[in-house]
Amino acid sequence: MKKVAILMGSDSDLPVVRKAYDVLKDFGVETTVRVMSAHRSPDLVAEFIGAAEANGYGVIIAAAGMAAHLAGACAANTVLPVIAIPVKSKALEGLDALLSSVMMPPGVPVATVAIDGAVNAGVLAAQILAVGDDNLRQKMKEYKAGQKAKNIESDKKVTAEISG
Repeated sequence: MKKVAILMGSDSDLPVVRKAYDVLKDFGVETTVRVMSAHRSPDLVAEFIGAAEANGYGVIIAAAGMAAHLAGACAANTVLPVIAIPVKSKALEGLDALLSSVMMPPGVPVATVAIDGAVNAGVLAAQILAVGDDNLRQKMKEYKAGQKAKNIESDKKVTAEISG
């Protein structure tokens, strides 16, 4: 199975990033988590991403706040799918990071989840890898069935409470 790399611009992003890591861990996906900044250590980003495919990675997740150029810097240096997690910041509540992530030039796509949407980043990364991995695809089907079952149980609980 291919691995996932999760890069974050700052260690302050770890509480958000950990949610993506936990999802991937639950799916049994080997994941590397690193702190690399598009602005403070661009050479390290380019080096890591440039070697990512050869090092067995299949998906890159990049989390950053404010200007949030990390995902774009990653996408510029690889043919692997890149998923951005825009991280909420104080100034604009993450809107700046969201716009920086989605407004990419033609030919440099970045899939982008919601602000602080790390769970969906982890799920999306697993879904991408599941295209070529039957075992992971089965785990994804079980995950989706579990979500459906939880929703049905919630509906029954609410209906019983409201209907008396």
